[in-house]
Amino acid sequence: MAAKTKLELTWIGKDNRPRLEPRILIEEERLSYHSAERRPDSLFDNVLIRGDNLLALKALEAQFSGQVNCVYLDPPYNTGSAFKYYDDGVEHSLWLSLLRERLSIIERLLSKDGHVFAQADDNEGHYLKVLMDEIFGRQNFIATFLWRKVDSPNDNKVPVSPNHEFIFCYAKSKQHSRLRQKPDPELVKAYGQVANDGRRYRDRLLKKNGKNSLREDRPSMFFPIPAPDGEEILPIHDDGREACWALGKTAVFDLLSKDQIIWKQRQTAKGEAWVPYTREWAPSSPTRPYATIWSDLDTTRQTKAHQKDLFGADKVFSTPKPEDLISRILEMCTVDGDLVLDSFAGSGTTGAVAHKMGRRWIMVELGDHCETHIVPRLKKVINSEDHGGITEAVGWKGGGGYRYFKLAPSLLEKDQFDNWVISKSYNAEMLAEAMCKHFGFTYAPSDVHYWMHGHSSETDFIYVTTNSLTHEQLASISDEVGLDRTLLICCKAFQGSNADAFDNLTIRKIPGAILDRCEWGKDDYSLKIEALPLIEDEPVDEAEEAPRRKTAINPNQPGLFGGGEEIAS
Repeated sequence: MAAKTKLELTWIGKDNRPRLEPRILIEEERLSYHSAERRPDSLFDNVLIRGDNLLALKALEAQFSGQVNCVYLDPPYNTGSAFKYYDDGVEHSLWLSLLRERLSIIERLLSKDGHVFAQADDNEGHYLKVLMDEIFGRQNFIATFLWRKVDSPNDNKVPVSPNHEFIFCYAKSKQHSRLRQKPDPELVKAYGQVANDGRRYRDRLLKKNGKNSLREDRPSMFFPIPAPDGEEILPIHDDGREACWALGKTAVFDLLSKDQIIWKQRQTAKGEAWVPYTREWAPSSPTRPYATIWSDLDTTRQTKAHQKDLFGADKVFSTPKPEDLISRILEMCTVDGDLVLDSFAGSGTTGAVAHKMGRRWIMVELGDHCETHIVPRLKKVINSEDHGGITEAVGWKGGGGYRYFKLAPSLLEKDQFDNWVISKSYNAEMLAEAMCKHFGFTYAPSDVHYWMHGHSSETDFIYVTTNSLTHEQLASISDEVGLDRTLLICCKAFQGSNADAFDNLTIRKIPGAILDRCEWGKDDYSLKIEALPLIEDEPVDEAEEAPRRKTAINPNQPGLFGGGEEIAS
């Protein structure tokens, strides 16, 4: 019997997985911002990160795994069209590789009741769907939503001009999904009667109508019930066919015992007769399921008008996403205080909307517009100077704040002898925090014990130093740690002792202990096309080789995650 294989999407370079360095984050206080006053519901622990978004996601993994309630992704669509802020024409395999790595970390960041919404167009949308099936599981697929992005005639001289984009929604675990229905106050109008206490209601026939309403469909639901005059009533259609009740016998007689069957005399083919009804009260907060076609939201044209107010006419982006699109997503799956992530932040729409809706947020963006557009936009939101988007709908009055971070440089660098050494840009605190990330500890330096730089449990700690430790120093530390605790020591070297001399100490030399853990000195994970291997079973003639490698529309364009970026949201 042939070995079992799984159904999966394959592409060139799929097996080439990067070994990511878990970088630390460094706050740039000059770009962090908060309101001058604190409101009771203000949120200040929001995070904006500038840097390669794959490295940023890796940097977030240790602290935020299992904590993100909603992820919105609007990655470059791989159209080959040059935008002002982004060149997103990339060969298919490259596009899939870069998305796979990011989605894999995002899956780990999601809470057990979390959801991810990924937006794409026809160029890669269907490949993205299959890729997400593989990462999140087909069983956790929720729906594909269609957003109408165009509301005016397109003058392109083409037979077909798409006016929609896909949004693929997955749950981390469908059984724990807490998606909510859409609020719809208009539903109350269907309850045409008003009780003495002001509540609205409607009476529904106890007899089932429509599909599966015949006695032969539900034999157990054909039985007599006593009318007010004692006559036994059976479910009979107007055409004389035997029908069935909408409820089972136990439920019907329970309602009868509680006097909750409504009897009305109606004219029938056989004259006046008693007809039973059940009373349905209008819900206090009426809702209905969300449709999957979203044609009631702002379009690109309307969103650009809002961005003119935010940034000026000369800084409007080509493909902005409307605030009410993001707010609908957050309304579906989050509540106040939930954590929202967008690792392709673009113009900062997700963070702006999450902020106005009282959700915590994390955004990642690489380009200069992180400072030139996102920061000014968020300041306007915080200062209540952004009057567009969803501001009026949610009653936003300003407040809160965020912290601005950049990715630290690589922990290791080459010296003049081509050896890996600790980077000169790292001070003692940065080194300790970095080593905590590498060894799975939470960085939490103690004010009492100099050797407590972090912990992995209540009794397991880490100590990081660039000094060489003597046997006497190690013995002193061992005594202070005690028999009920353990300590990982990361040091430059240790003398006069072996690594196993103390039962409560584990000693590792740095940087040697981490040299093989990841790729050092790599800041750009744009995965350049020319780095992809050729397909081995399809030999390339010499004459064909040059044009074959020019797989992008523009072979000279920058990498997908390097250089200038298209603003996507």
